[in-house]
Amino acid sequence: MAALALALTWKTVGPYVVGVVLVGLLGAIGWWLRTTHLRTVARHRAWQTEQENAARERSMAEVDAMTWQRFEHYVAELCRRDGCTQVVVSGRSGDLGADVIGRMPDGRLLVIQCKHYAPHRTVPSGDMQKFLGTAKAEHGADVAVFVATCAFTREAEKLAMRHEILALHRNLLGAWVRGATLESLLPLNGTGNGTGNTGNGRTGRRR
Repeated sequence: MAALALALTWKTVGPYVVGVVLVGLLGAIGWWLRTTHLRTVARHRAWQTEQENAARERSMAEVDAMTWQRFEHYVAELCRRDGCTQVVVSGRSGDLGADVIGRMPDGRLLVIQCKHYAPHRTVPSGDMQKFLGTAKAEHGADVAVFVATCAFTREAEKLAMRHEILALHRNLLGAWVRGATLESLLPLNGTGNGTGNTGNGRTGRRR
């Protein structure tokens, strides 16, 4: 009966039925295209992230192969690349935590402590404490940066954040190596302002 009624009224209702079918079909095609596009974008982003991480690790592999002396000069080169001026490398023991000194592009005094450790190691809070005790008091740093080829302990990172030191751990160093500017990294893991002061600990470099 339904089929007969539909046949008898097809001229009237036919265009509406066809329209509904077409709208449903177009909707299904649109949903499929959107879903496929989102999946493609997600796969591309995942691939891009994987490639960026691989490139960063390739770059960091070169950094890991450096001597600590070469690493300090490399950090100085990165500073110059980012527009820092008057950049010098201490290259000696007894530098009171100032392995690299220079001026930020805006003229602020930059003091950097470098630690070239194996990737599996961590920088302990004691090393951070020593740097805090000298960066401002001994060197008058406006921007204090502790850069390492490994991670920092949680205590060391908390100390850096509390005293506004930039703790440039391995991942951030990888980003710096890959082209991120020092200025752009400052807010990410301590401001770098170097206002903290825990004393005047005069200690030599520890490797």
